[in-house]
Amino acid sequence: MKWARGKTKDEEVITGVIADDMFHPRESLGSDTSTGSAVPLSDITLLAPLVPNKFIGLWNNFKAAAEKGGMEHPGNPLYFFKSDTALSGPDDEVELPTSAGRVVFEGELGIVIGQTCKNATAEEATDAIFGYTCINDITSLDVLNADPSFPQWTRAKSFDGFGVVGPVIETEAAWEDLTIKVLVNDRERQSYPAADMILTPPEIVRLLSQDMTLNAGDLIACGTSIGARPIKAGMRIEVVIEGIGSVASTMTAPEA
Repeated sequence: MKWARGKTKDEEVITGVIADDMFHPRESLGSDTSTGSAVPLSDITLLAPLVPNKFIGLWNNFKAAAEKGGMEHPGNPLYFFKSDTALSGPDDEVELPTSAGRVVFEGELGIVIGQTCKNATAEEATDAIFGYTCINDITSLDVLNADPSFPQWTRAKSFDGFGVVGPVIETEAAWEDLTIKVLVNDRERQSYPAADMILTPPEIVRLLSQDMTLNAGDLIACGTSIGARPIKAGMRIEVVIEGIGSVASTMTAPEA
């Protein structure tokens, strides 16, 4: 089932299910309660499929990237947070601030939490996963490494629009069968299997729940693998995960 969030021609923001090229409004994410008649999908402008309560991202969670970088496999998630204003959605423009310097795309699989989860067992962690989405975890490498005494993960990841999410949340995807791809101006630049994860989605959720309570609507980016590259203004970046969809954004320069 594909859950989405969108704006009608009357500027009303609605959440619902996409089926047969129709958008079926629901009371909230995951709800069975209808809030109106179905709307043709062509009349909806898709937004990021949720506004996350917490937006968490992982580092060093793919075997190929760890091997290339000479890094050990972590036993716990190595994570950071992205700001709420980093969120952007399908076909949004993302400004690359001058202060961000060198910026890269990172195509990633996103986990959407569907229920409260604290100190979860493996089974409870699996049950807490509502579905999966596509993420471009845009990152400023210059900011991240600017101060040798303190890697600035949150700042490097939190410029406005630097968390592109969409187009939908797929509740029936088998994560281990997915391949994450990134197209830059329609040219494939990144492609790697989700099955290469060091910590699997249920393990990520279980371990994070030991540190903090995870709530419905939290979003976790699973980390990226090899192939992330610099991006510049004018580029169209599209994250594609067959079985979920694709989310694209266009990079822009700051206004003079």
